[in-house]
This record gives sequence, C-alpha cells and structure tokens, in this order.
Amino acid sequence: INPKSTLSGAKPVLKPTTLWYLPMGRHEEWLKDYIENGMLNGKAHHDAKAWKSHVVGQCKSWIDGGLQSRAMTRDLKWGVPVPVEGADGKVLYVWLDAPVGYITATMEWAEKNGQDWRDWWQNEDTELLHFIGKDNIVFHCIIFPILLKQHGDFILPHHVPANEFMNLEGDKISTSRNWAVWVSEFLENNPSGSDPMRYVLTSIMPEQRDSEFTWSDYRDRINNELADVLGNFVNRVLVLTRKYYEGVVPVAPEEAVLTDVDKSLIKVLEGAGERIGDLILRHRYREAQLEAMNVARRGNKYLTEEEPWKLQKTDPERVRTIMHLACQVVGNLGIVLEPFLPRTAEKISISFGVNESSWKDVSSTLINDGTLLGDLPILFTKIDEETVKAEKAKLGNNGGDSGVSEKHTIMIQKDLTTFDNFSAMDLRVATVTECVAVKKTKKLLELTVDTGLDIRTVVSGIAEHFTPEDVIGRKVVLLANLEPRKIKGVESWGMVLMASTNDGGLRFITPEEGVTPGDVIQ
Repeated sequence: INPKSTLSGAKPVLKPTTLWYLPMGRHEEWLKDYIENGMLNGKAHHDAKAWKSHVVGQCKSWIDGGLQSRAMTRDLKWGVPVPVEGADGKVLYVWLDAPVGYITATMEWAEKNGQDWRDWWQNEDTELLHFIGKDNIVFHCIIFPILLKQHGDFILPHHVPANEFMNLEGDKISTSRNWAVWVSEFLENNPSGSDPMRYVLTSIMPEQRDSEFTWSDYRDRINNELADVLGNFVNRVLVLTRKYYEGVVPVAPEEAVLTDVDKSLIKVLEGAGERIGDLILRHRYREAQLEAMNVARRGNKYLTEEEPWKLQKTDPERVRTIMHLACQVVGNLGIVLEPFLPRTAEKISISFGVNESSWKDVSSTLINDGTLLGDLPILFTKIDEETVKAEKAKLGNNGGDSGVSEKHTIMIQKDLTTFDNFSAMDLRVATVTECVAVKKTKKLLELTVDTGLDIRTVVSGIAEHFTPEDVIGRKVVLLANLEPRKIKGVESWGMVLMASTNDGGLRFITPEEGVTPGDVIQ
C-alpha cells in the first residue's frame, strides 16, 4: 500500500520494540456471560435485555471473533510512563489509563468532601454507568471490566447506554473545520436558549441510530412544540384563571360532576410520574421527554375542545371544573419537565406554587384549592428564518470560537501528470435530480443527474455522509467520460468529485451561482 507521512512524505521504518499486552482471550468465557446474560461470578449482575442492541452487538462481534491480546503500552514521548522495570520510553495505552482516571477522580472528590471513595467503587449497592459514544463501547464493556475484575474488589459496569453519532447539517461535526455549534457562543447570543437547545438535542438524541441536527428542525421544534403547545397552553391557563378567578385556583369539583373527558385527563396525570420516571431510569430519554410533552399536548387539547371562554356565562360551574383540572396539568408539568427543561420547569413551579413538590407528588391533586398563581413571563420566543440563515452561515467559517487550535493536515502532492492526461478528462457541472440508497449496502447512493447532455445514473459512495434528501437538487462536479461499470447491480456512468477533509469527512465541490448543467470545467 506504500504508506507515507502526510506531512513529509517519508516512508515508515520498521524497528524492533518490546510491548506489554493484556491477554484478553483468557477472559472470553466470563465476558460472554456478562455481556449476553448479565451474569457475573455465577450471579445476576444486571438486566442484559436493558442494554442497547448496538452495544451488545459490538461486544459480541469482538468476543465471537476471538479476543486477541492487546498491547497496553506505546512507544511515545507523551503519556503516562509505564511504572515497571525495563519500560523506559514506554507510556500506557490511553484505554488502560483513561478509565482508571475515573477512579482517581472519585478519590480526589472524596478526599475534598470527606467521603470514602470505596463506597462508590467497591460497594455492591453502587451501580456504575458509562454514558459514552459508540466508538468507545468495547473499551468500557471489555477492556475496563477485565482490569476491574482482575484487580478484584471493584464493581463492574451495570449499564453502558452508549449513543450513536449526531451529525450537523448533513456532515460530521468537526471542530477543525468549524462545522460545529459552540455552546458558549450560542448561549452568549441566546441567554435564554439553554432549555430550547436541550429540548431539541433530547428530541433527536441518537440513542439507537445516527441522527442529525439542523437549524431548520431546531426552529420547527421550538415554534411548533415549545411555543405553540407548551408555552401557549401554560399562558392560556394563567390568563383565564386571572380573568375568571383573580388568579386563584378554583375549588376541586365533586366526583359526580366529572365527565368522561375529565376522568381521562385525570388518568393521564395520575400515571405520568411513573411512566416518565420509568423511561428515564431505562435511559430512554427521547421517549421520556415525548411522554412529558404529551401531558402538555393533552392539556392543550382539553382546554381547546372544552372551550371555557364560551361557557363562562352559561355554565360557570363547568368552567370551574375545567380550569381546576387545567391548573393541575400545568402544575404537574412544572415537575415532569424538570429533567428536560429545568429553567422552564422552575418558572412554572414557582408561578403555580409547586416548587416545594417532588416527583412522588405528581397527581391530579397536586395544587391546593385557593392557591394564588404568580407572574409568569412568556416562556418561549419563536425563531424566524433569518435566525436559521444566520446560524447556518457560521458553519465552516472562522467566526466560531473553538477554544482550541487544531492544525489542518494537508495531503502530500501526488506524482506529476501530463496536460494531455488532464485534458482527457471530461469534467462537467451536473444537477442531482433524484437520489435513492442502493439496496443491501450502507455506503452507496444511486444518483440521477442532469449533465446538460443527458440524464444518467451515477453510483457514489457517500451514504455514510449524506442522506438522499441532502443530495437532491445539488449542483455537483461530474467526471462524465469515466468508463461505465456495474456497482452492486447498478450501472454507473461517471463519478461525482468530492473534497476529502482531514478528519475523514466529505464535502461537495459546489459550483458558483450562474453555472448550469453541462458547463465544462477546464
């Protein structure tokens, strides 16, 4: 393969060295039982069925393929020196010393706070959880457990709810390319934006598969869900309670006057704490937040359909029942939304007098009769299209403050070619009119492109970076006279040219405005 340095072009030199290895193969049997069945030392350790399929699957792939001994030292000048005789110039492999750092950090915290670190790492009543990305699963589920078990007396991970990857506007997040949203900068420009951002990120959390953050989706979720549903409902309840009862929660209705709709709403409130809490404990945060927002949706629907503003003059007692239950819904939202929208939940709780309540208090009788409601500002401001455009414009530019300095690696120049070789290539501008995934593959997309000369099919290996929706409508640079060939049963007539970034990403080479399909690149 003729490897070369991307900086100097120099070829690697083979040198003899001594390394220390972790014999992982000796631990296959108990690791298999631990991962697949949740068993450890013949006893039930954790619920294996609660672990995500991609976590178990990645570990099984390693174990079923036969665990190989893995070098735990490196010949580097930086890192933690290997503390054994004859290991001069050696440092520890990062996935040997990094997890041990968790224990060290606990020791430091415990010492400062008068605690015993052993209560956290050597106590069977303690559960160890690792919240990580999918690229670090095996280190926390195989290597670290081996180290802990071999040392003895340490607890092993009870759950590793690892997430998949989140992309940004059709591309991988990259700090070196400033293809990122900088939290400090975002909050500086949006002081009240932490709750909305938390909400959107939880809504698209890549719990089971890769997901994507887009500013358009951010706008839509805030406008359509937070502002139009939650914010609108809370505001209407507060305004109507002040209008009809001078801001005092009306007396609870008698059981005999409750309608089936009322009872259905009460049932939602009575089970909300258990439903949402159970999902949180099972690390299904997207579903938990959705369930919490469904309480707001149910309350909003109830108020809209019951129309108390139309009944106040003709049936004030019915309105009293409606408004009492509506107030109870809002009060409960102040509790069940706290894990997802902490600042918003706090405002609601204080206004509706439930700020001293806890999760166990969630019910249809949470708020006492006669409670005087406090002031509450508009909870959410809608996002306009200009804001979306402004945020998208920051991506890839130098305006973002990364807080780090990353050197861009430039690939070395290839060998010289002739002008005739270049002239032989027919490079044209084309527009992608259709795009679908190639069946039974993960990397290929089938593009239908308009070259100005004809409509043709091109197969491109970009599916791990772009969805079909990302590609349709784009102007691309096409090598039009590449000899056609069949790829996974699809005949490809050309090649779309891409820019390959130093972090493994792909970017389209986008022609300027005014360029049309068929225009020749020369």
